[in-house]
Amino acid sequence: MFNKLYDIVEKIRPNFEEGGKLHAFWSVFDGFATFLFTPNTPAKRIGAQIHDGNDSKRTMIMVVLALVPAMLFGMYNVGYQHFLATGELVKGAVTCAMFWKAFAFGLLALLPYIIVSYLVGLGIEFTVAQWKHEEIAEGFLVTGFLIPLIVPINTPLWMVAIATAFAVIFAKEVFGGTGYNIFNVALITRAFLFFAYPTKMSGDQVFVRTEGTWGWDNGKTLVDGFSGATPLGQLATAPDATAQIHDTLGSPMTLLDAMNGLYPGSVGETCVWAIALGALLLLVTGVASWKTMLSVFVGGGVTAALFNLSGATAVAATPWYMHLVLGGFAFGAVFMATDPVTSARTEVGKYIYGFMIGMVAIIVRALNPGYPEGMMLAILLMNCLAPLIDWCVVQVNISKRMKRA
Repeated sequence: MFNKLYDIVEKIRPNFEEGGKLHAFWSVFDGFATFLFTPNTPAKRIGAQIHDGNDSKRTMIMVVLALVPAMLFGMYNVGYQHFLATGELVKGAVTCAMFWKAFAFGLLALLPYIIVSYLVGLGIEFTVAQWKHEEIAEGFLVTGFLIPLIVPINTPLWMVAIATAFAVIFAKEVFGGTGYNIFNVALITRAFLFFAYPTKMSGDQVFVRTEGTWGWDNGKTLVDGFSGATPLGQLATAPDATAQIHDTLGSPMTLLDAMNGLYPGSVGETCVWAIALGALLLLVTGVASWKTMLSVFVGGGVTAALFNLSGATAVAATPWYMHLVLGGFAFGAVFMATDPVTSARTEVGKYIYGFMIGMVAIIVRALNPGYPEGMMLAILLMNCLAPLIDWCVVQVNISKRMKRA
């Protein structure tokens, strides 16, 4: 089958090469061709060459595969929270039929976000590549998958489209495209939404799909006592430091509950087990740095433990280990902080970079009641400082070598 597909690609290739009738669309053809098959053309430089099949497109696809468990669980959780809120589902009594119904609802709810994200982002990247007569970069393969997983499920699609376009143009293309961007493009999308449309990114009504999707379950009313607030949102608005975290219907939340992820939140950020599966794949394949990933958790844990000593607010009094599994902390540590383009490149710098992300995220949570989730701001801030961290590490190494010399 792959040989036949390859023959078809090679047969139509001359139409897109220099002199062909479709030469103007060479970038589009080359993008699809190299997505399907690894290029076998050697480098133009003279000398020994080492060539393997692990190009950047293959690396990006590996990250997408690592995101699949979080996406699948997120789809189920969207339907689970919806039917829990409308009283059709009873907590702890999920039948096989109800499981698939919840998953189908979540799939239909999330699918438009994935489509809009890729249509807008890839559309801009294809257009820019054609305009510049360059190859189409593959960076948006991951970004387009990340965006639907880090926004609330009730975010209007037109807002997602505008935010995606803004992020791709002003956080990526103006810097030169894939590999040159300073900030994580998916997080810029979320930051744009947060500051431009704050009511759609926080509160009790944005993280649970209370209305229907595609005409399914329209007109359902919410059960008494329902709250769509995230655990961190509850802590941020708690009247005193003794407040406890509760689930959608008011039951106390344990560490296991927090790791299981059956609570309101952004689609891909709630289930630690699903995120851990993705982390394992990234680490085994060498795509992500374990140094960055581990240091984020260490930095967050140490900072949260120090705040535990004061316990002045509900956020500060929350056990340090709960901070590591709530909100977008684990998701950000695994999939955002390890972005090879925007993170530190030096080996020592990765420890510093990750530790400071964890530290800043907890500081924002504990000291800024108006914004209960600090991971986005922490990573974007450290994206700015990553080049400085690398520069300082290199200068220290140079100084040590000079002394030895």
